[in-house]
Amino acid sequence: MKALSVIELAELYRMNRQSIYKRINKGDLSKNSDGKIDLAEAIRVFGEPSNKKSNVTTLQSTSAQKDTEVDMLKQQVDILKKQLELAHDREIFQREQLEAKDNQIEAIQRLLEAPKTNMTTFTDQKSEPDTADPQLKSELKHDGLTTPDQKENPRIPVPEPIEPELKKRGFLSRFFLPNG
Repeated sequence: MKALSVIELAELYRMNRQSIYKRINKGDLSKNSDGKIDLAEAIRVFGEPSNKKSNVTTLQSTSAQKDTEVDMLKQQVDILKKQLELAHDREIFQREQLEAKDNQIEAIQRLLEAPKTNMTTFTDQKSEPDTADPQLKSELKHDGLTTPDQKENPRIPVPEPIEPELKKRGFLSRFFLPNG
């Protein structure tokens, strides 16, 4: 049970300290090795504290509340540590993703900046593909769609319209004026 000092016991029972010391000297009340008096011993000698019983329970309840608060705070600290670890892991993951994307961007930029051999502009294109590659030659031979002698497609002339276009007419003139 709870051990109380002489001062706490005097306040609890609303007595003088001298009367408590007299009981101790008589041998009615005994102290522990740490100099405190056990509450059960005080109840045996003095009886239940009449109006301060709630004070003893409040002392016990406040210590229990402090213990529960300490436990809750420890749990909160553990939760915050876990959240901090998760945030750190997310940050590392995001940095790795960013580095990977940066590497991809750099690779694409190198490909875009690389000199292009055998590439010509649209206006400089030849009608015959470069046949220096033997694989490309074999594809051209077996293709069957193109002929190596064909140089350029002749332009097909577009005929001029034969009938002249009709003059545009307004909305009402379409109904009231004759055709033509």
